[in-house]
Amino acid sequence: MSITAVESADKRQILLKVAGRFDFSSHYEFSTAYKQYPKGTRQFVVDLADTEYMDSSSMGMLLQLKEHASGETPVSLINANDAVREILQIANFDKLFSIT
Repeated sequence: MSITAVESADKRQILLKVAGRFDFSSHYEFSTAYKQYPKGTRQFVVDLADTEYMDSSSMGMLLQLKEHASGETPVSLINANDAVREILQIANFDKLFSIT
C-alpha cells in the first residue's frame, strides 16, 4: 500500500493517490499526506484507480479528510473500480463526496 500526494501548480488542489489495500494499516500514511496542508485551504482529490480493497476504517479516513478540507473545499473520489465504487455506494458516500 502506498499513498502519494501531488500538489497542483496553482497550489489549490491536492491529488492523493491510493495504491493497494486501503485499510487501517494506511491510517498514518494517509493522514500524514493530507495534514501537511493547512485545514480548509485545498481541494482534495483521492485517486482510487490503483486501490484494490477498502474497508470501514478507510471510509472513516475519508470522512476525516472531508472534515480537514472543510465545506469550502470539496473532496472528490475518482477512478474507483467497480468493487470499490460499490462499497462507497452501499455506504452512501455518493451523497457525501463527488464520485467519478
